[in-house]
Amino acid sequence: MKIGRNDPCPCGSGIKYKKCCHGKAQFQPAPAEQQQAITLSTEIEKVQAAAVAKEKYIKNLGVFVFFATEQGDGWLLEISEMDAVQVATNGEKIDIDLDENPETIEINWSHRFSVKNKQFTTVAYRDDAKQVWENYPTHSIFAAIQRVRKKFPKELLSSIHIDEDQGTIAQAAE
Repeated sequence: MKIGRNDPCPCGSGIKYKKCCHGKAQFQPAPAEQQQAITLSTEIEKVQAAAVAKEKYIKNLGVFVFFATEQGDGWLLEISEMDAVQVATNGEKIDIDLDENPETIEINWSHRFSVKNKQFTTVAYRDDAKQVWENYPTHSIFAAIQRVRKKFPKELLSSIHIDEDQGTIAQAAE
């Protein structure tokens, strides 16, 4: 298995490989019991912890972007459909409807989002209420979205969706 320089270090430190064990002669991966599985739930907990501490946080994982603001807000964004769900507000955690297992992830998305003209904007699915969020790290959010878009071909991002009749991931052309 090849480890990329920007991948998390397999020693379990949580630091990028290039800044941790890369080039060290005595590299030893952490025992499996010390390595924590990366799940959406664990990443949401990290965003919520940062929001409660009112610390900036941003991370992308697959087609997801997680971020927290110094105002204590935290969000999970899904890039292919531009869906969002708020996971913290004013330093308080928000429980979200998440069903995660090895085969599927189901999230009750609450908003659509956009990042335009240095503004993070959401539109609620419930009532179409539009909100512009002030003082959000829009440059960092936009950069994270661009990193995701560079990793996945546009065709793949636009073609994956949930087939609600069958409950499976399907290609749009099928």
